[in-house]
Amino acid sequence: MSPVSVATMQIGAVSYLNSRPLVEGLDGLLPSADLILDYPSRLADALAAEQLDVALIPSVEYFRRPGYEIVSDACVAARGEVLSVKLYCRTHPGRIQRLALDEGSRTSAALTRVVLAERYGVFPATERLPMESSFSDSTADGILLIGDRAMHTPSEKFEEVIDLGRMWYDWTGLPFVFAMWVARRDAQTEGVEEALSRARDLGISRLSEIARTEAPRLGISEDLAHNYLTKNLHYHLTSAERSGLRLFCDLAARHGLVNPDVDIIFRDLVPA
Repeated sequence: MSPVSVATMQIGAVSYLNSRPLVEGLDGLLPSADLILDYPSRLADALAAEQLDVALIPSVEYFRRPGYEIVSDACVAARGEVLSVKLYCRTHPGRIQRLALDEGSRTSAALTRVVLAERYGVFPATERLPMESSFSDSTADGILLIGDRAMHTPSEKFEEVIDLGRMWYDWTGLPFVFAMWVARRDAQTEGVEEALSRARDLGISRLSEIARTEAPRLGISEDLAHNYLTKNLHYHLTSAERSGLRLFCDLAARHGLVNPDVDIIFRDLVPA
C-alpha cells in the first residue's frame, strides 16, 4: 500500500470503537500528518480553534460553525439500532424534566433534545454528565450516554431505554450521521479524501480483527464488538445519509440548536 502524497497537517479522530475502522492504516496513508485521538466534543473545539486541519467531528458541529466543508464519504452512521447512543429514562420520556447529557456528546445531545421535543413534547433542563461519572452521580430523570460505555448493561433498572439510532430511523426512515470528516474551508487537504476513503475500506476489511483486539480493552465480548461494527454501523456517506443530515439540521434549527439554512458543502465529492 503506497502512501498518499499530502502536505503535513493535523488530523483529529474519535477514540471510540465506532471510529476505529475509519482510521485503520491512516498513519501509513498520511505519513507526514499527525493523528490525534480524542473525544468528539474536544475534536470539534480543536478544529474551531484551528489546532486541527481535518477532524472527525460530531455532525451537529458542522451546522453550528460557518467555514467548514465535508472532505470524505467516510462517516459514522446508523440505519437503525446503534447500541452506543442511548437515553436512559427513570420516568416516562414524556415526563422528563431534567436531562443529563454525556460530556463527550454534542450530536447525540442535540438529537436527544429534538426527539424529546418532537416526539414527546418536552423541553427539559439540561446538565453535563462528566466523562468519568456514572448513573449514580446524577439524579436527572433522563441520562444520555454515548460511545463505548453506553454498550455496557447498567446495574440500575430504568423505566425505558431508548436507542436513539433506532428511534430516529423508525421515525424518519432515514439514516443518522453521528460523525463525519470535516475541514476548515481554508485548510489544504489535497489527497486527504482518497486517504480517508482508503482507510475506511481497509478498516471494513479488518472488522473481525478490530473486534478481537478492542473487545478485551472495552470489557465487552468479541461477538458484541463484531456485531456492533458490522450490523449497527455504516461508514459510507450516501445520498440517504445526506438526506438524513439535512433533516436533522432542519429539526435542530427549529429548536434553536443550530444555524438555520446551512449549506452542506462536499469538497471534491459528488454534490448531494
